[in-house]
Amino acid sequence: MVHAPPRSETRPPDGDRPAVAGPDVLRPAGRLAGLLDWFGVDADWERVPAGPDAYRKDLLLGAGFAVLAAISVELGRSMGIFEGAREPLWLIILLAVVSTAPLAWRRRYPLVSLALVYGLWLGLGLTISAITVLMPMQVMYFVALFTAVAWARDRRAMLVVVSVCVLMMFTWLIWMFAVQQGMEMLLEEFPTRADWPGLIEPYLANAVYQLITNIAFFGGAVVAGQMQWNAARRRRQLSDQADTIERQAAALTDQAIVAERVRIARELHDVVAHHVSVIGIQAAAARRVLDRDPARTAEALVTIERESREGVAQMRNLVGTLRSVPDGGARDDPPGPDGGGSRAPEPGLADLPALTAADHDGLDTTFRQVEEPPGTAADVTDPMGLSLYRTAQEAMANVRKHSTARSATVTLRVVRAPEAIAGQQFEHGFAEVEVLDDGRPRRGTSGSGLGLLGIRERAATHQGVVEIGTRATGGFRVRVRLPLPAPDSEGRSAPGPAAHTATTASGSDA
Repeated sequence: MVHAPPRSETRPPDGDRPAVAGPDVLRPAGRLAGLLDWFGVDADWERVPAGPDAYRKDLLLGAGFAVLAAISVELGRSMGIFEGAREPLWLIILLAVVSTAPLAWRRRYPLVSLALVYGLWLGLGLTISAITVLMPMQVMYFVALFTAVAWARDRRAMLVVVSVCVLMMFTWLIWMFAVQQGMEMLLEEFPTRADWPGLIEPYLANAVYQLITNIAFFGGAVVAGQMQWNAARRRRQLSDQADTIERQAAALTDQAIVAERVRIARELHDVVAHHVSVIGIQAAAARRVLDRDPARTAEALVTIERESREGVAQMRNLVGTLRSVPDGGARDDPPGPDGGGSRAPEPGLADLPALTAADHDGLDTTFRQVEEPPGTAADVTDPMGLSLYRTAQEAMANVRKHSTARSATVTLRVVRAPEAIAGQQFEHGFAEVEVLDDGRPRRGTSGSGLGLLGIRERAATHQGVVEIGTRATGGFRVRVRLPLPAPDSEGRSAPGPAAHTATTASGSDA
């Protein structure tokens, strides 16, 4: 803030000229880069215009400053500030009001507004300097400088314009103390050191006081404006980061939905392949014995009916899952035949014996279950059990459709034996299903390969290993081994030498 200089007793005061001390941008080379970065030079962000609402507020602000300027002129005239002024009162009021006009566009054209404000200040300082010491004018200089630093979009242009204004202020301040005749009073009143009221020469004390005041007042405008610009940039960066996180979350949600649909597609393939293959085999058997063995035909038709019902029920469950709301919202349709939602638990390890014991049209099947130690099968999670069940189901369907085998064996092994497993993949044991048959590939029955692909995809989701191929002794092997999770806090004891084995067998003479 600028203070009026001491008066001369012989002539009216010329008034004071405001002086500005802004930030020194010419710092040593080691700190110049940091200073330019703080001012946002070459920043990859540009502050957007304030908008129509802000522009209307600026018009009101400019009008308010104009009213205050007119009132301050009259108050200053009443205090004798304009004594000796040769200009008429109306002209002084007009010049004061006009000098506040650039504030009406301070955020629309911040640098132009700053240049106009300080250009008008210089003109008034050279003609009617008393106007520049009025309080509304001093606040206007602060606001104009603050706005230019806070809202200028071109940061290089901002530095240039602000530096010119600061240089002009310093030049004016030096000139004021050099030629201001009001300072002669101090030299005449305190000519010797003995006459000084304090320890410092009065003229020097006044100059230092004016310099510090202007640096604090106008330098504060520059610092405050730049802090607001930096705060706006940080808010925009946080907003962009929030948008990026939201987009990434949406992308992850979409990926999860796609993965779930792929899983359901595998389920549909397994269900359709299993039940349709059974229906086809039983229909062929019924056709062959239709005239010779009505009882066998009726048995085949019962199997077809059962398999079709089970297949339709499982497909309804899967289709209901597809119809569920992706974002977890509530459903409006109640459970029912077409209402979606699973109405029965998905199959798991407990259903393997029933799968093996089903009528496979003359295929002798055997199920074996090995647990080390006994009860270890309870450690297999439901998703893992479903994958093992679907693997056995797909393998058995392939045996019926694509093999000449007369017998097949399904073996479930669940072992907690880390010392018997190589590597870290199965350090807590494994759960394994293996399907063996004694046949050869049947000509003209090659499938699409989607079933085996589904087996590999299921194993990959559990970080398991797959072995699919012909056996050296004849026949075909499908084996999937999945790593068991770490035991719970209670843990289990190390497996002993004995193994619990359960065996079931089923066969048919058809």
